Amino acid sequence: MNLMGLQGGQYRPLSPNQIETVHEASLKILEKTGITYEQGLEDTVQLLEDNGAVIDRKSKKIILPREMIAEQIRKAPEKVVLYGQDPKNDLLLTENRVHLGTGGAAIKILDPETGEVRPTTLKDLYDVSRLVDQLENIHFLVKPCVATDIDVEDYNVNWFYTCLTASSKHVMSGVNDEKGLRNVVKMASMIAGSLEKLQERPFISFISSFAISPLKLCTQSTHIMQEANRNRIPIALSSAPMAGSTSPLTMAGTLTQLHAEQLTGITICQLTSAGAPLLYGGIPGMANLRTMGYSGGAVEFGMMNAAIHQLSNHIKVPNYNSSGLSDSKLPDAQAGYEKAFTSLLAAMGGSNYIHHSAGMLESMLTIAHEQFVIDDEIIGNCCKVLKGIDCDPDHLALEVIDSVGPGGNFMTTPHTMAHMRTEYFNGNGVTDRKSREKWEKDGSLDTRKRALNIARKLLETPKPSYIPEEIDRAIKEKFNILL
Repeated sequence: MNLMGLQGGQYRPLSPNQIETVHEASLKILEKTGITYEQGLEDTVQLLEDNGAVIDRKSKKIILPREMIAEQIRKAPEKVVLYGQDPKNDLLLTENRVHLGTGGAAIKILDPETGEVRPTTLKDLYDVSRLVDQLENIHFLVKPCVATDIDVEDYNVNWFYTCLTASSKHVMSGVNDEKGLRNVVKMASMIAGSLEKLQERPFISFISSFAISPLKLCTQSTHIMQEANRNRIPIALSSAPMAGSTSPLTMAGTLTQLHAEQLTGITICQLTSAGAPLLYGGIPGMANLRTMGYSGGAVEFGMMNAAIHQLSNHIKVPNYNSSGLSDSKLPDAQAGYEKAFTSLLAAMGGSNYIHHSAGMLESMLTIAHEQFVIDDEIIGNCCKVLKGIDCDPDHLALEVIDSVGPGGNFMTTPHTMAHMRTEYFNGNGVTDRKSREKWEKDGSLDTRKRALNIARKLLETPKPSYIPEEIDRAIKEKFNILL
């Protein structure tokens, strides 16, 4: 059952008037309050000033006129395609088409053998990428963990290489600096055949956390964002304020501030390279005011991330956001209901590229093999909701009802046989619907244990390499590949 790229938009937390109200308020922020910037962004600031922004260099304040913003927003593509190495994994991001996948930069994993928490390694990144490659409801691969066992200078190329050799799905990640981005583009160009071929079918993309909330441009990440623009490689403009900490406590206030940050980022991108492919990357979250940490599992997280798609859709730019986070430390009931709520709300909201949807625990700090399997099941259920109910003549089944007649039985009809595997979501096997007797006979396994067994079986399958051998050798000669 193909459940990728289905139409969302059934859930709209903001009314049309509220969308316009938030958009107007964001423009007022940029016209009055303005944004600030770190040292080292002189060229970017000059670019903004040359195109109509008002700059106070003494206070490092940038004022963006609404006419300037509107002009640049119009240049941003309404449609972005993120390709897979295998065309069956291509993602068309536009309007209300929904895709969900992995995300994050976890530094810990629940060891699949011991169940104990330990630091993540490059081998863990490879294993998780292989799992994602085989879990059909996870639509793309954002690097989900940091390889803590390699040096920082080796991060970028090794992260992308590991994901690309293990999965044919689209691969996205952040990078440390402009040099790292250029090296990844060189490596991906070798796989594609040339830079031009990579630009035609970009099977990689980047994330830039360009905004330090509230309303401040990060030097390194803004440079990374602009370097991606110049290379015509898609980039997600990540901005992640926490309500009550780095944005107002109220949901409307957080959305308004975040929208202003996104308008700023899109303006810079289009001034850097008109028509540059990008994703509106608003990720509104909340601070846990008891601990001052991040709270990712609350239902309001899902509500705000659904609203983010409405705001991006308002300016006709595809979006990147989040769901599936949990504050739980284990793949338990809390993880299940927190993930189900936020993923369903973001999907029904119509978000185009929903990352963090699979594998994450402990507010993005931890991953687990079994959680990826469970989340594949959750995502599949969410997408089944989007698919809706078919009401064509075959599905209405009037002839079948008439042939069976009152008091009959549909169990063995050809119609039942024809639809039994497609009408209802069957999942990946992690959901148990056996009788108690059969469940006890099979070991009385709970969801976590069943999911872990599925993950082990998937990792026992033959290990494909999606990078041709000759190109793989050339990459290893050019770069310090550590896998």
